[in-house]
Amino acid sequence: MSVETATFAVSWVSEQSTGTRALQKQQQLNRFLAEVERRALRIAEIAVRDRDEALDLVQDAMIKLARKYADKDDGEWPPLFYRILQNGIRDWHRRQAVRNRVMVWFGRGNTDDEYDPVASAPDPIGRAPEQELSNDEAMQSLEVAVHALPARQREAFMLRTFEGLDVAGTAVAMGCSEGSVKTHYSRAIHSLRDTLGDYDE
Repeated sequence: MSVETATFAVSWVSEQSTGTRALQKQQQLNRFLAEVERRALRIAEIAVRDRDEALDLVQDAMIKLARKYADKDDGEWPPLFYRILQNGIRDWHRRQAVRNRVMVWFGRGNTDDEYDPVASAPDPIGRAPEQELSNDEAMQSLEVAVHALPARQREAFMLRTFEGLDVAGTAVAMGCSEGSVKTHYSRAIHSLRDTLGDYDE
């Protein structure tokens, strides 16, 4: 996915509205989507463990944001976007559960568990081999631990830690109260610390 994807997603927004303000709004939205796409893809990859599916989920979220909320203030876009994305991820999991139940009738299970999202995330910073190996091991442990969290704890952790949303923004993105966000996030942190041990730094 690239900036062109984001541009495509919002290029039609101003088809029926012209003028400087409409153009500025479209440019703002393009910038937001370009800035957020890589982090959003990371969140989706960890959630679904399939890069192609994650790409589709992120692009769908971008398009829905552009169609429904392009006229909102840019400060409202992050929580709205992540709420759309998290809803898409939950819908994907529901579809997968149905698919897996159907496939059992045909004697076939899900064989998509071998995907490793860490392998598709190149490190742009040159490091010594032993440091890189240590970091890779830590990231792999983190990937596994985060994926093993209950869905709502994983959402809270990813939105607060990886995306940097505040409690209020995370609550909007998750569609729950701020108190629930704090609870889910706290439980996620404690669980990850218990699981990761030496890697918690």
